[in-house]
Amino acid sequence: MACNSCSTGATGAPKGCGNSGSCGTDSCNKLTVFDWLSNMTFPSGTVAFNAVEIRFKNGRKEFFRNSESLPLSIGDVVATEASPGHDVGIITLTGELVRVQMKKKAVDPLGVLPKVYRKATQKDIDVWSEARNREESMKVRARELAIGQNLEMKISDIEFQGDMSKATFYYTANDRVDFRQLIKDFAREFNVRVEMKQVGFRQEAARLGGIGSCGRELCCSTWLTDFRSVNTSAARYQQLSLNPQKLAGQCGKLKCCLNYELDTYMDALKGFPDFETKLKTEKGDAVCQKQDIFKGLMWFAYTDNSSNWLMLHVEDVQEIIAENKEGRKVAGLEEYVEIPEATEVKQVFTNAMGQESLTRFDQPKQRKNKNRKKPTRPDQAPRTPNQASAPAVNKPEAPVTATVTSPETANKTDRPDRRPNNGKWKNGPKNRRNDKKD
Repeated sequence: MACNSCSTGATGAPKGCGNSGSCGTDSCNKLTVFDWLSNMTFPSGTVAFNAVEIRFKNGRKEFFRNSESLPLSIGDVVATEASPGHDVGIITLTGELVRVQMKKKAVDPLGVLPKVYRKATQKDIDVWSEARNREESMKVRARELAIGQNLEMKISDIEFQGDMSKATFYYTANDRVDFRQLIKDFAREFNVRVEMKQVGFRQEAARLGGIGSCGRELCCSTWLTDFRSVNTSAARYQQLSLNPQKLAGQCGKLKCCLNYELDTYMDALKGFPDFETKLKTEKGDAVCQKQDIFKGLMWFAYTDNSSNWLMLHVEDVQEIIAENKEGRKVAGLEEYVEIPEATEVKQVFTNAMGQESLTRFDQPKQRKNKNRKKPTRPDQAPRTPNQASAPAVNKPEAPVTATVTSPETANKTDRPDRRPNNGKWKNGPKNRRNDKKD
């Protein structure tokens, strides 16, 4: 997830997004610390702390000594001391906050630290970019070589040194792996000095990054630096479903966020009785089925009628437990049940158009009006107002003549025409035979 494609200007300074590496919209701020002392001036006679924090690939950070007193700022690409050769990284923190970070990570601020050689030149940046471009194809080939030797390990990431003199292979494995032959194959295949480092599954997820089930970037790859132990009791206290698929993160372990609200739940559970507590009544024993921690409610059911749950407040449950300790039984839990009053829900919006009604499709369709005026045909001229107001004139009717036909004649002459009106066939098969003779 780390950004490694920031462009550089004519002088070799990084352009990036214009925020000198401290942007908050992409991975340039991976595990970074906001420099809230950047706009403050030091008192007269005070010398700035000469150590800097430099980030390498995927959030790997180390401290270096600025022994040459170079004018460095956040986002500068520098060449640092390495063994052997030199490495290239990006400065993420300068000034007094570096001293604070060193104390936090148990590093002696006055101890011996590797040096910052210089600001990276264009040649250093070109070699560094070429090394980064080789890492993905090398990782695919390295996995093929590891699988070919039937080793129970996974090559998760490869990091080149800035001068391409050494490559570090990060891998994960459940047991100890004998990779002596594999190192020889890597050195012969890639023609580079090889170093192997085993990391845990959580460290692997932190290096590679990703998107969690909450839709945000992984906490371990953005701001979380310490990995505390997480167990299933944290999920039980928070009344979460013990489903491994939902409780496990990208690393395959329990999610670190299960510990975020655990202290709040533990404080709220102090006033609750034990979940396994039984209440003794004259109607029988009752066991707890469910509890709402923040509302202070518990649901109990009789052992002989487990489908009927009764909601009680924690104070009432404590009172019943006190009565049972003195050897007395209460008449029943129904005496402590509060029936909630039905409150009318007020409509908080106005539905002017009726589009939100669930029964808007249940209304019957309106019937068509048969008396509606028919549209005029294209070949029919519209009537003028004079024609519409003129009185109707009675035309003489044509004389009606009736003809009587016998049934035989009707069967011969009244048959439907079986061909189109092209003038050849008139009344069916009889004339068709005549056409064939002609």
